Amino acid sequence: MTQATRADISVIIPVGLRQDDLAELYEDYCAGLRALGHHFETIFVLDGPQTRAAATVRLIMESRPEVSMLQLTRPFGESTALMAGFERATGSIILTLPAYSQIESGDIGKLVAGLNNADLCLAHRTPRRGGPLDAARRAIFHHMVSGITGSKVRDLGCGARAMRRQVLEEITLYGEQHRFLAVLANRQGFRVSEVDVRQSPQDHFAGHYATREYTRSLIDICSIFFLVRFTKRPLRFFGMIGVSTLSIGVAIVLYLVADRIFGNHALADRPALLLSSLLVVLGLQLFALGLLGELIIFTHAKNIKDYQIAEVVEFPSAGERPRIGRSDADHSGAEAGAPAVYAGR
Repeated sequence: MTQATRADISVIIPVGLRQDDLAELYEDYCAGLRALGHHFETIFVLDGPQTRAAATVRLIMESRPEVSMLQLTRPFGESTALMAGFERATGSIILTLPAYSQIESGDIGKLVAGLNNADLCLAHRTPRRGGPLDAARRAIFHHMVSGITGSKVRDLGCGARAMRRQVLEEITLYGEQHRFLAVLANRQGFRVSEVDVRQSPQDHFAGHYATREYTRSLIDICSIFFLVRFTKRPLRFFGMIGVSTLSIGVAIVLYLVADRIFGNHALADRPALLLSSLLVVLGLQLFALGLLGELIIFTHAKNIKDYQIAEVVEFPSAGERPRIGRSDADHSGAEAGAPAVYAGR
């Protein structure tokens, strides 16, 4: 798509193992997208070789010039698929939609409208379908994420999101981090909001999750916890654990020494001596690891940006009388001598 015909909204649909009839799904999405009144493009990203899905998308492309397709050489995961689609997207607004029905297409406009006061807007399906076990599983997962990261998002599992282009320009997703995009965006200083949308009647998962899926989710939460809390402060994480381990080891050593001096008990053949020695060495190593992390962060700190600017206000040069005013980023329409106000994004 050329610069002259670039889209206002880029729709990225990652296609993985779970998918509905893509032709029918796309027509449903188009009904909601056309109601927005914006020029949009759609990028299907096939996560690995998928002969049937590729054939379906090619049929769609015959009558839809705004549709394009990417096919990855092998399954890399939804996060990688989203980033691959974003690299080809031209719109200033990025809209991610799942390859299966999750929300009513008529509520897509709510996501885009949510960007009026936010940089990333997430869909919250309500009322949610499912039994008590599903509700309990979702509640436990979101409470864990909320307690660890401080993010109050209620539906991290929904793949329908609208965001400004700058969000994915400054956040690189990998692994299964697409679920925690809102958490990472909030950490980066972007404004995150959530809107209630209607859940699609076809949105149901008939199977069950394997035990390894819960284990992976727990590991992902731990990963996000470290990325959100200690990415730029590794010494706080490793230092806290290291000092605690070292303190326990030193306390045991002091007890053994005192017991040897005052209790006349030999130190030989005492497992506690070996344990205390290991704790002391482990504590020192963890603390040193944190120091090395701090040195790396300090060396690359000038290349790390973990903030966003809401607006920039510039006043006239000395000698000129300032007047209250507002102008766009290109100063168009500004009065002479008025302060220039720029949107930070």
